[in-house]
Amino acid sequence: MYLTQSLVKRQSGLKSRFQSQLKLLVAGESKGSYQPNSLPKTLPLPGCPRIPPLIQLRQYQQQAVASWFANRGRGTLKMATGSGKTITALAIASELYQKIGLQVLLVVCPYRHLVTQWARECEKFGLVPILAFENVHNWQSQLSSGLYNVHSGNQPFLTLITTNSTLMGEGFQSQLKYFPDKTLIVGDEAHNLGAPRLEQSLPRAIGLRLGLSATPERYFDREGTQFIFDYFGSVLQPELTLADAIRQGALVHYLYYPILVDLTESEAYAYARLTTRIGWALASKEDGADSDALTPLLMQRARLIGAAANKVEALRQLMVKRLDTDRTLFYCGDGSVEGIVSAESTRQLTAVVRMLGAELGYRVNTYTADTPLVQRENLRRQFETGELQGLVAIRCLDEGVDIPAIETAVILASSSNPRQFVQRRGRILRPYPGKERATLYDMIVLPPELDRQTWEVERNLLRKELKRFVEFADLADNAGEARIKLLNLQKRYGLLDI
Repeated sequence: MYLTQSLVKRQSGLKSRFQSQLKLLVAGESKGSYQPNSLPKTLPLPGCPRIPPLIQLRQYQQQAVASWFANRGRGTLKMATGSGKTITALAIASELYQKIGLQVLLVVCPYRHLVTQWARECEKFGLVPILAFENVHNWQSQLSSGLYNVHSGNQPFLTLITTNSTLMGEGFQSQLKYFPDKTLIVGDEAHNLGAPRLEQSLPRAIGLRLGLSATPERYFDREGTQFIFDYFGSVLQPELTLADAIRQGALVHYLYYPILVDLTESEAYAYARLTTRIGWALASKEDGADSDALTPLLMQRARLIGAAANKVEALRQLMVKRLDTDRTLFYCGDGSVEGIVSAESTRQLTAVVRMLGAELGYRVNTYTADTPLVQRENLRRQFETGELQGLVAIRCLDEGVDIPAIETAVILASSSNPRQFVQRRGRILRPYPGKERATLYDMIVLPPELDRQTWEVERNLLRKELKRFVEFADLADNAGEARIKLLNLQKRYGLLDI
């Protein structure tokens, strides 16, 4: 939604006011004066944010809070999956409430299940959130009343959690002009908000902004990535890598086992043809031509790799020896870059469930975007108690879902999208009572024999992807064993320098 002239003027005025409000805070925070749980000891009003006594912020979280204030109420937290971005965001809201009288916290999430997950975390901080998603009639009157009560002084604080799709709707957009000056917007999994329709829906009149993402950079979208940083602010220090999070105890150690899988004859033929066409598209791009063919070709090849038939047989051979295990997650391919689930991936999911359940007697169920929220909670409970041994998932476990009981993951679809790569591997490393270490089995498709020209194209495409596998192997407790498994692939394509 484009801004009217009056809103532009209002935004300019708000920016000035916010910067003056935060000027004193910045002076203190930039000197490192922020201390966790240093808030006044008076009892907080109901529904107002406070850091609960049982939560002690880690050192890097304290530094992130200070960095956000030093950056004048803007910034993007780039922290590894599972390292506590949600807690850090709520700590910032709590501190803002104490320092400038923050009135509204607006959290925007990509999926419905993240709304309920955020609600659980908000309640720990004393908040009573309105959950705005699905039918507008379920939440709009609550929101209108809440905003009126905040403006009239009858209610000190309002917490609102919504989804990206609801944010874009007219029902929500019509309410944005009534949000008070002292509002903080938090973009969860902020990389999603760089999509064109979503970026137009973000409220420019809200001056206090915080983006959260382990991987804020958008895949094949430089403009969308730049918008995220322009809107929320630059990446705050400290950045927290997977290695940092493991070293500091925010994530558990892990074992890593690459499983190399060959393509079938027909798949190898299709793979070679696609790689040749990708080479032509790359050459056209280098020559200055506007090649719109490259991304669709890369997506086609990614779907082919993700749904490779031999992966199901490789999974059978693995699981036949692990029928007495539980708390195992099986990732199937989503067949897309940005969330359109393909026929190939649903066939793979069906084949995996049939093989594990009907043929091997392993107790599994599916966990997808179509699974109702109530059923998801039941599945999570059954998974944690061992009633279910495994969950077979497509995509919706990639971002933000908190099932820390996961001890083992089998990744059937190794996405070339670096965001999904990071999300999927970080998902199983969350701490959980009794969980000392996680185990990850990663299926990597071996490229077929190619002619010399196509081999060069493949080598260049493989370099970045293989680098991520090698980096992940190096962080594992069994790094030597994992690296040897990848060594043959490195030798085959002359990539020993990785």
